[in-house]
Amino acid sequence: MKKHTSKLIALVLALCLCLSLSVSAFAAEIDSSGGSGSTPVNLSSTSDGTEGGDPSATAMRVTVPTALPMAMSQDGDVTTANNCQIVNHSYGAVRVKSVSITAASGWKLTAFGNKSILAGEKVDSNKLGFAISIGGGQQKATDASNANTQTLIDAPIAGCYMTGVGDSSRNSVAIDYDAIVTPLSGAVEGANVANVVFVIEWDDVTE
Repeated sequence: MKKHTSKLIALVLALCLCLSLSVSAFAAEIDSSGGSGSTPVNLSSTSDGTEGGDPSATAMRVTVPTALPMAMSQDGDVTTANNCQIVNHSYGAVRVKSVSITAASGWKLTAFGNKSILAGEKVDSNKLGFAISIGGGQQKATDASNANTQTLIDAPIAGCYMTGVGDSSRNSVAIDYDAIVTPLSGAVEGANVANVVFVIEWDDVTE
């Protein structure tokens, strides 16, 4: 008898667990031939996908590069990485809202262009001209307006849009960048000269 009681308790507990994880359904009665019933379709967004779970929006999971490395030759030619990208791991589509750059301590932003425009600058002036393109879109570059911080992209433009993770062909965008730097009297290695901030938002219906 005790053995059967234990099995019954286990069955009841299993049934309770199943019911707690299920989505409740309700019945509408039709009592005549040709009658109809209107049934609403109700949606709840929860952290675990169960009715009664903690209310939660779709999770955003996007990765940006941990660094944008570059190397300058003895002749002033700058080489940058060719594999930097932004990847959307979220279920929903996202876009790059803005991109800004801030000079690191001891450095100044200047206009980007051919390296020859820095030929007249004093050695160790620590000036950086920077340009960036996202997803093959228009290149945006620093100018001489502000030596500390500049906004390169102030609103989503072509190339800034990524689909959700389900579309692996369009859920990432490449980052192409270039720079010019004033001459250095001494060697540097991995020196932080600036920081780029990428702001990411949902690609929602507001735009």
